[in-house]
Amino acid sequence: RSVIVVNETKVVPARLTLKKETGGGVQVLFISESKKGWEVLSNRKLSLGQTLTLDSQHQFLVVGQRESLFIIRPLFKSRGVFSVLEKYGTTPIPPYIKHPAFGEKKLREEYQSVFAKTKGSVAAPTASLHFTGRLIKKLSVRGHDVRRLTLHVGLGTFASVTKEQLRRGTLHKEYYEISPETARFLNQAKRDRRPIIAVGTTVLRALESASDSMGRLRKLKGETNLFIREGYRFRFVDSLITNFHVPQSSLLMLVSALVSREEITKLYHLAIHEKFKLFSFGDGMLIL
Repeated sequence: RSVIVVNETKVVPARLTLKKETGGGVQVLFISESKKGWEVLSNRKLSLGQTLTLDSQHQFLVVGQRESLFIIRPLFKSRGVFSVLEKYGTTPIPPYIKHPAFGEKKLREEYQSVFAKTKGSVAAPTASLHFTGRLIKKLSVRGHDVRRLTLHVGLGTFASVTKEQLRRGTLHKEYYEISPETARFLNQAKRDRRPIIAVGTTVLRALESASDSMGRLRKLKGETNLFIREGYRFRFVDSLITNFHVPQSSLLMLVSALVSREEITKLYHLAIHEKFKLFSFGDGMLIL
């Protein structure tokens, strides 16, 4: 029987509304922490040296820019950023969901997978949204094992691929971690020729990033900027459960690497013709 690997990352309410010095509002989406501060996406242009204010105790200084991201440094204890987001932030649901049916409290519950445990993502690992506790029990009864890892979903999940990324052959970095116990189990399953099924592109990237040239999980935690596209030789994962992804995304390119661009184009045309629901809360597929 197969081993099904899922992502237990948990979505943080990472969107925060701040005020510029001019009094105008700006929405920033916290992507990841760096040495200089926090990398954020902003719906308004920011300037170096600019101060962004939440309240009298919480201000941020714009200290840099990297491609489409701005870097802001908290002018309070940096450890308090997560507390600020939990108290004042909103759930970063995808932009194509214009009018969510739920309020913020309910969104924080619904925009999570049943596996969600470790906080750190700015988007849900959407393939996991297809799973329920009941389904997991059914899979276990039929002899399938379910194992967990963590990859904190970042900018690469929803941003379009840039020319620079195509040139470099790398993506934005995302942190992953696989426990030694899980790695031992998966390595043994691989030796036993049990199919390894990744639930979502995040799991696939984590497993492929952790795998060495012999197909064994070695590097169990760290940042990955792995860019999987046509021509990539898979070392650990055999199959993938995934959603239908947005055009021009790295995720669509990853899926094409498992089959081919021509085949995935046919599948998408079929999905559109049959009126499948696409993207985060849409339909999924199993690629064997």
